[in-house]
Order: sequence, then structure tokens, then C-alpha cells
Amino acid sequence: MKKQELGGRRHFLLSMARGLGLSAMGALVWSAYIDEIKASPLVLRPPGALDEDEFIKSCIKCGLCVEACPYDTLFLAAPGDNKPIGTPFFTPRDVPCYMCEDIPCVPVCPTGSLVEDYVKTDGEFDIKKIDIGKAVVDTSSCIAYWGIQCDACYRACPLLDEAIKLEYSSNERTGKHAFLKPIVDMEVCTGCGLCERACITDKPAIYVLPNEIALGKAGSHYIKGWDKDDEKRLKGAKNEVKTTDLSSKSVLDSLNDDGDLY
Repeated sequence: MKKQELGGRRHFLLSMARGLGLSAMGALVWSAYIDEIKASPLVLRPPGALDEDEFIKSCIKCGLCVEACPYDTLFLAAPGDNKPIGTPFFTPRDVPCYMCEDIPCVPVCPTGSLVEDYVKTDGEFDIKKIDIGKAVVDTSSCIAYWGIQCDACYRACPLLDEAIKLEYSSNERTGKHAFLKPIVDMEVCTGCGLCERACITDKPAIYVLPNEIALGKAGSHYIKGWDKDDEKRLKGAKNEVKTTDLSSKSVLDSLNDDGDLY
């Protein structure tokens, strides 16, 4: 075979190898991109965000909410952040949401991914309506639960003595000191993360999780018998409804009722 033919064949094979290599690399990059799109659900969005699935569909990754934040709280997810690329998020331990009175990140959203009605009361911005997530206390690592006096998270909370309360109890181990245990009111907590930022432990013993992860769900077949508004959850219930209102029966009858609550 002539040298010219050998050279042409070698060039052809090298070109094929390079092409296959680039294709394989492209597949890996695309695979990594898809993985990031389906990234960890432990992501905290700006105030007023739609439910995560709807947020991902409607957010156009414009970054206007990031630019509007005066505290540089928000970032757009980049490759390696393990979050859907280009979407806004924040990390409370680094920079929490400072709950601005006019909540400037919300009205600039051009697609309605951040909903003004979610952060307004009677047409006025209301920081108490912010519902980013919920703070959760790890009682095993919170030093207040050890008996060491600490109220850092309690003092940092912008809704002082509302979203986080201190539960006082005696310390039977020492017989001298009292426990000051932080208790989060899930109905009031906004998920701003100021408590997480303030926590003095190396890894925060109080941290914010998205609502879907932090909160449980009773199911529509259980209702609060004393709360008429709670009956709204009955819509679509498929199972037999059970209520915690026991006032119509004696305690003994209730105990002998095979555990059913009516």
C-alpha cells in the first residue's frame, strides 16, 4: 500500500477516534446537565416562589430577582451547585433572606414564578406571609438542649417570640440550671434562615428545609373536629373521615372503640 494511502487511512481513523471521543464527552456533559436539572430537592427559592415543579417550568433564568436583592442573598445555580442550572436560590448559612419590607425580588419577576399575592396582605407587602421553608432543630446537637444557655437563634429571628419560642424547663441533671430550648412554630416560621446563620455550632443545629421536606401531611381523611375551616381539606377525600373531636362520647366508650376517632 502506498504511503499516501496509508497516511490518508491513518488520518481517517484518527478523525473517527476524535469524533467518537468528542461524542462521548458530549454525552457525559449532557448527562451531567440532566443530573443537575433533576438536582437535590434541598433548594431554597426566593420569597413568593411557586411550588418547585411549577417554578422550574416557568422560571426563565433571567436573574432579575438576583439583581434586585440588596443583600446579595440570591445566586443563580451554576454547574456543580447540584441545583437546576440558572435558577435562583440561597444558602442561609452563608447569606439568609433579610425579609426586606418591600420584598424587591418578587415584583421584578417577569413570568410570575414569584407571586406577589403570596407575600401580600390586603395589597401590601407582608413579611409574615413569606413561606420559603421551615426551620428544624436538631435537638441532639443544639447546645441549648444540653443545658448550655444559648438563645442565638431566638434573638436572630425577625419574628421575635413568634416563629421561635423558648421553652423553659428544669435541668434535673444539675439541679441548678434551666433549659432554654428553642421551639419552632411551623405555622409562623417564614424560612428566612436568619436563625441558621446565627447558630453558634460548627454545623448549624437549626437549619431551614423546603416545606415539602420539613412538613408532614395528615391526609384529607383526618380533620380537626374543633376547627370548621379545616374541613376544607376534606375535598377529594377517598377514605372514611376521622376527626379528633371526642366530645360526643365518654372516655371509656372512646377507648373501647378500636382506636377509631369520630
